[in-house]
Amino acid sequence: MSYIRFRTHYLHTPYLVLAALEFFVLFAIFSFLALLLTLAGVGYPSVDTNFLSAILFALILSCGTLAMGGYLVMVYESTSALFFRTLVAYCFVGGIGLKLLYLVFPSANPGSTNLFWAVIAASIIVIVMRLLFLRVVDSEQLVRRVVIFGAGDFAANLLDEYEQNMRALGVRIIGCIAEKPEGAVAADNLLPTPRNLYRFCRQNRISEIVIAQQERRRKEGGWLPVPDLMECKLRGIAVTSGVDFYERELKKAKLDMVHPSWIVFSDGFKASKTRALAKRALDLIISLTLLLITFPFIILTALAVYLETGRPILYSQTRVGVLGKEFRIYKFRSMRQDAEKDGKARWASANDNRVTRVGAFIRNTRLDELPQLYNVIKGEMSIVGPRPERPEFVAELKEKIPFYDTRHYVKPGLMGWAQLKYPYGASVEDARGKLEYDLYYSKNHSLLMDFLIMIQTVEVILLGKGVR
Repeated sequence: MSYIRFRTHYLHTPYLVLAALEFFVLFAIFSFLALLLTLAGVGYPSVDTNFLSAILFALILSCGTLAMGGYLVMVYESTSALFFRTLVAYCFVGGIGLKLLYLVFPSANPGSTNLFWAVIAASIIVIVMRLLFLRVVDSEQLVRRVVIFGAGDFAANLLDEYEQNMRALGVRIIGCIAEKPEGAVAADNLLPTPRNLYRFCRQNRISEIVIAQQERRRKEGGWLPVPDLMECKLRGIAVTSGVDFYERELKKAKLDMVHPSWIVFSDGFKASKTRALAKRALDLIISLTLLLITFPFIILTALAVYLETGRPILYSQTRVGVLGKEFRIYKFRSMRQDAEKDGKARWASANDNRVTRVGAFIRNTRLDELPQLYNVIKGEMSIVGPRPERPEFVAELKEKIPFYDTRHYVKPGLMGWAQLKYPYGASVEDARGKLEYDLYYSKNHSLLMDFLIMIQTVEVILLGKGVR
């Protein structure tokens, strides 16, 4: 099994092992540097300080890698892109983090020159480790071999997602066993129906069977070989529903396969007063801290907007919040004053000509959303949650997209899971795609997941992802 479950989250073991190895390597590199400095008579005064410095170095650079999405994306990148991403994660994100920490722990600072060589050495060694890791995790001896029962639209979609994303997770889908000859899956992906399912799985080293049929029942009876599936499961071969497989591997809920029973009987979607209080306390601490840190940027942004297009500096809209309650959201104005002069709500489009020059910059850097810290402090929003939508769009989307209203059972947020995983939404189809991630967040959200989203949002801000 190449994944472990932590509460409601599935974590892929190969990447956890890689992260642990990288942390150890970073710790060892810094410890070796500290030892050399100590032997030269310019090192730290105590072993405890050496240990603390090495831990901080490894921790911050590991967080920098996570913030820049340095684990899963490395499967799709060239060596040069991998090198560039690692340098940004270590030299820029990690460097800033270390400098801030050294203000609090000045005794842990090895000096700029020593820190520079430690980061360069770490970058080279870690890149070599990752290239070796890609070879190992993609080897036939370690991949999970999966067979799909079903050959309809969902199975075809699952194969498409596999080609785009799942190879990075050490998954090999060897083919589909069709419910009927006609289906959406191409003929070269179809497998003959085995006479003995368990023997077939053993011969082909299958570790998991995914049920991805379009209909669970038929008037003439079900087609699934239930006794064979029971034998496989009881003898150690996992049998998983398509929607659960999709959720576990891709961290989203496949909307075409979601039924009310999935929401009612799942072990997620649990409301907890304790977690709600902890989340509220965290929201206040983070929002007030961010307000203090970003106050100079707030002043400069307000001045830039005023100098380019005058008043009003702020722009407000009505949005739909938790349990459908409407509230006013505040942003720095990034469009012309007459952007919606006819009063009709419009989706933002790519290269929208309503966006000003200052507006384009503050959108790319997310400075336009800083006034929403007021909404967080007021309790209308959270730091992490589904992005709130306008009532005009919500009314339309609820009619066209099933389960769209489920996202309103979680407080909306400044940043969210869908914003990390899906490009900017500007259509009904985009809203449908984002809802699959919002459903996953609504089902599995926790303080740990919120922290991971906050860390990974650094990449979105630095690279200007999902902006229109």
